Amino acid sequence: MGMSNEIHPFRIRIPQADLDDLHDRLARTRSPYPVPGAESEWDHGISSAYLHELAAYWADGFDWRAHEAGLNAFPQFLTEIDGQTIHFLHIRSPEPDATPLLLNHSYPTSFVEFLEASGPLTDPRAHGADPADAFHVVIPSLPGFAFSSPLSARGWNLERTALAYGELMTRLGYQRFGAEGGDLGAGVTGRVAMLMPDRVIGAHTHGDRLQLGMAGEDLPVPNGLSREELAGLAAAQRSWAQMKGYRVLHSTAPNALSAGLADSPILQLAWIAEKFVQWANPATPISRENVLITASLYWFTRTGPAAGDFYWELAHADNPGWGGASPVPTGSSLFYSDPLVRKVLGPGDSSVFFQEHTEGGHFPAFEVPDLFIDDIRAFFRTLRD
Repeated sequence: MGMSNEIHPFRIRIPQADLDDLHDRLARTRSPYPVPGAESEWDHGISSAYLHELAAYWADGFDWRAHEAGLNAFPQFLTEIDGQTIHFLHIRSPEPDATPLLLNHSYPTSFVEFLEASGPLTDPRAHGADPADAFHVVIPSLPGFAFSSPLSARGWNLERTALAYGELMTRLGYQRFGAEGGDLGAGVTGRVAMLMPDRVIGAHTHGDRLQLGMAGEDLPVPNGLSREELAGLAAAQRSWAQMKGYRVLHSTAPNALSAGLADSPILQLAWIAEKFVQWANPATPISRENVLITASLYWFTRTGPAAGDFYWELAHADNPGWGGASPVPTGSSLFYSDPLVRKVLGPGDSSVFFQEHTEGGHFPAFEVPDLFIDDIRAFFRTLRD
């Protein structure tokens, strides 16, 4: 770990020259020749009509300065751990006995994913809930992402990230804490629990039906599925096969893509927005503002390529870090669920908490924050009680 334990307050200050450069680049975007009649189709990925509409608003309607001021209303900090700059939010609860909670974002999101939930989590009394359910919330940016940048070295995988986060919680004075995350954030959460079982009170993860298509690849296919269930699983696997090109590129040869993401705002926007649309529940789409706040953070910090670095490290690590035995109590929530999703993705007997919802999707803190908050409270309440 780094030699200095210093923690410095941080505020986002994007230079006006960077805003002007973004608008200039967007104005000079060179688009592909359209295929007649296919402008609104999503079978090739993001539709050109949607992308052009979103880019036009990013250039002429989106108010970054207003959002920057909103983000700066949250207490943010920088520290150096293991040679790497780590950016994080530390939102303390007014309740003195609040539980420290580490919230782990994934890709293509950022720390912004958890901001709406942070108020009710830290101050339930002010939101009409039980003050015993209060948390001191810590939201780091993954190494290489947003303001945890640039990467200081290779090797930032789940294990190294988990160890850095453990050190972060130590610096904040939290010897015991809970953890929560989904997707890559679930990997970090699980690894923290595995590496620091004496410190982690409980580990809660969230998933959704998108993961159904990963069964047989990243997840086991359970025994005893009916013919109809196997057909539903095969359909989910075909759908995932059409969407996972990003992960293949990130995990194998990300450099060419990374060059484009660092230089082209329209590519960065398309790469982010495509996932937000395709992975969310159509009934609870991610707002245009949140899509563009996220894309702006990736663009201004030049950290779009960081996802490729992280996935590459994950794919090439001797121990990828997923799962692993731990005595830490675990809980999970499934969103956009149905009987097949529950049967394939439901937790084992070792889980002390399980909740499923037909609502929400891959980004529950964005899509259904009330349900997300309720599940976190309920999980840690079982441990407290």
